[in-house]
Amino acid sequence: MKGSDMEQTSGAPLSGRVALVTGVSRRNGIGFAIAKRLAEQGADLFVHSWAPFDAAMPWGADPGGIEAIDSELRATGRRVEQLAADFREVDAPDQVVQAAFAAFDQVDILVANHAYSTLGTLEELTADEIDAHLEVNVRGTLLLIQVWAARHDDRRPGGRVVMLTSGQHLGPMPGELAYIASKGALHQLTRSLAAHLAPRGITVNTVNPGATDTGYADDVLRRTILDLEPMGRWGEPDDAARLIAWLCSDDARWITGEVINSTGGGP
Repeated sequence: MKGSDMEQTSGAPLSGRVALVTGVSRRNGIGFAIAKRLAEQGADLFVHSWAPFDAAMPWGADPGGIEAIDSELRATGRRVEQLAADFREVDAPDQVVQAAFAAFDQVDILVANHAYSTLGTLEELTADEIDAHLEVNVRGTLLLIQVWAARHDDRRPGGRVVMLTSGQHLGPMPGELAYIASKGALHQLTRSLAAHLAPRGITVNTVNPGATDTGYADDVLRRTILDLEPMGRWGEPDDAARLIAWLCSDDARWITGEVINSTGGGP
């Protein structure tokens, strides 16, 4: 069934709009917080996930699986559809966008939250790890935007693209070189993509969520970051989600081409 099959949320800022959010694989992740916040503000959702990546990492996959994620998002009262896809595959971005448009008549908002992230100093870098970061974080994001923009109906209000970067522009991150190379590319793409899509009424912004407690940090890293945080705590996934939801609203219609730090004043 295309379009929303539920009554729209009266007075909600994103009522009647559809958001595609990538990287929604764990309930303690930023992607889930973004999707939930958009749904609470009235948007129907198409969410992308790739749980095998998380399962291979120290933090692990969501214990409830994708079914638990979808169930919690549907508890907001909005329609939720989802697709699993590996953005290392060149056709995956097209598959995700086409599936979203098959499920809904239109998709107004694209939040490219997905990320491939592993540690690696200069001495530890491998060609495959560099390629993996660029394939998922840069190629995957650019192709998502390309395919989505080609199908976006510019007669509809609220065309939005939001990308996520890291803190590579605020301080050195020598232990994550492949990751920051890919996230730095998104940072530098922001203004040019915004200029290209502005005549169509589509805004493009990028958010740096800073150090966010999504379950990946060990005790040493947790204490190190806390010592650098002026507000005395790590960021929470909903900190970035609130900003991103606002960027997707009509209140932010005049903001485009910006890289915004949502870091609590920290690194």
